[in-house]
Amino acid sequence: MFKTKISPRRVITVGGTLFCAWGIGYLMQSNAQETPAEQHDLEAPEVVMLPLSKAGSVPLQLSDIRLTSALPVAPSSEPVFLPDTPVVLAALSTDAPIADLPAEETAPTFSCTHSVTATPTAAAMVTLEIDAPCMVRDRFTVHHNGMMFTDVTSDAGKRVLSVPALASDAVFVVSFSNGDGAVARATVTSLEYYDRVVVQWTGDSGFQIHALEYGAEYNDTGHVWAGDARDMTDAARGEGGFLARYGAGDLQDAHMAEVYSFPSGMTSRAGEVQLSLEAEVTRANCDRDIEAQTIQRRGSGALKVQDVVLAMPDCSAVGDYLVLKNLLNDLKIARN
Repeated sequence: MFKTKISPRRVITVGGTLFCAWGIGYLMQSNAQETPAEQHDLEAPEVVMLPLSKAGSVPLQLSDIRLTSALPVAPSSEPVFLPDTPVVLAALSTDAPIADLPAEETAPTFSCTHSVTATPTAAAMVTLEIDAPCMVRDRFTVHHNGMMFTDVTSDAGKRVLSVPALASDAVFVVSFSNGDGAVARATVTSLEYYDRVVVQWTGDSGFQIHALEYGAEYNDTGHVWAGDARDMTDAARGEGGFLARYGAGDLQDAHMAEVYSFPSGMTSRAGEVQLSLEAEVTRANCDRDIEAQTIQRRGSGALKVQDVVLAMPDCSAVGDYLVLKNLLNDLKIARN
């Protein structure tokens, strides 16, 4: 019989291999008992026995041990780059094309420029056209060669007035309540044919001009006053004078004026026009002093200006009239 000598190293190697195989089998059985739901996902490890070399120096090695069930794998930490071609969103075929948006309109501006125009007309009159869009229903005062009166603009900030000229080179200044103003000028070539008398005052003083033409008495045809003022057509035809009152009497402390015009250089009738200034006694002016100013022009002559202070009687005389006959110069009319 042949006796084979067994190397101790080989015994240790084989024993170690069997122990590892037993250990792996034990772990697999334990995992199967703890998680029976996953038992079918595991496969028994494959144990490969490698032959020993003749020298007996190569130990047994295990390889290709694979578990079919594994833990989740974390995503790669490497950066992911977007594609070079940009993503284009295509519109649906049913979408309507977007129309051009309307252009923005320019916001309207509001002009506050005040303007006054002066246009000469018949009977040595001047038409003033006032345009003040920022001064709606606002008071204004017209100044012309010492004459002044206060009026009010319309709802549109406008006003048209026919004003008698007191100078051939007539300059009119319109001043508004906020301090703004405007100026207009007109050349009046027919002024030399007219005589004019102006009486002006402030507030409710009750002054009136009375003209008695060619010897007329009160309330006759030739009696020209506020109650029978006529108009400039009579003067333009050389038939007689006319009266015009200016100013808004319902305004507090308004400047008021009355102007009498007579065509002395155009009438074919010689004679005289008697002029007087009257003041009615009213509740507003009784028992106090009232003031006025007169301006008188004869043809192409200079203006004559005179101030008047009148002591009114007490209020028991309300309704009476004070007549000042020598204050104004009567007009001497020659035949033309």
